[in-house]
Amino acid sequence: MIRNGALPASTSVDPTLLIIAKAPVPGRVKTRLSPPCTPGQAAVLAAAALADTLRAAAGARRPARRVLVLDGRPGPWVPAGFDVIAQRGDGLAERLAAAFDDAGAPAFLVGMDTPQLTPALLDAGLAALADADAAYGAALDGGYWGIGLRKADPNVFRGVPMSRADTGAVQRARLDELGLRTADLPALLDVDTIGDARAVAATAPDSGFAAALASMELAA
Repeated sequence: MIRNGALPASTSVDPTLLIIAKAPVPGRVKTRLSPPCTPGQAAVLAAAALADTLRAAAGARRPARRVLVLDGRPGPWVPAGFDVIAQRGDGLAERLAAAFDDAGAPAFLVGMDTPQLTPALLDAGLAALADADAAYGAALDGGYWGIGLRKADPNVFRGVPMSRADTGAVQRARLDELGLRTADLPALLDVDTIGDARAVAATAPDSGFAAALASMELAA
C-alpha cells in the first residue's frame, strides 16, 4: 500500500532511513543512459540500482524504520519491512522537503543513483545525526547522494537548484547558512551517463547493477 502524506510518528529515537526513487518504468528513468541504452535497458539498470539500494537499506542496522518515497506505483520489487509514501511537491527541491516532513525527522535520505551504497555507509549517515544537525554526502558530478536532518526544515531545500553542476555546492552552503552543524560523508559517483554506469559497476562488481550492465551488449 502506498501512503499519501505523513507517516505516524515514530516511537524510536533512531533516525528514519528514506529512499527517494522513481518506479523503474521505461522512458521515465535513467533517460541520460540513452543512447547507447534503449529505454527498456535504461529501466532495467534503474531497477537494478534501486534493488541494490533497497538491499543496502535492508541491511543497515541503525534506522528506526525504512521508507521508500516513491514517484509511481510500487510493485513486488518493494522488499518487506519498507513503508511506501508518495512523493509530493512541484520539483525535486519541494519533494525532498516534503519527504522529511512526511517521515518526521530525524531522517537520512538517499536516492537510487548509487548502487554501490553499503549498509555501513547508510549507518554512518544515520549515526551522524546523533551529534550533528545535518549529514551530507557529496556526489562527484556536483550533486549529492545523501542528506540527513535532525529537524525537518523546508528552508534547507527552498530555492536550491537541482540537477545542475553546482547543486551540491549550493546545498552544502545552504546548510552552513542555516547554522546547521553538518557531518560530511564520503563522496560517491552516482549513475547518470553510461560512463558513470561502467565506473560504478567496476567499483561494485558483485552488485545486481553490475550484473545487469554486464548482460547488455552496448556500444563503447
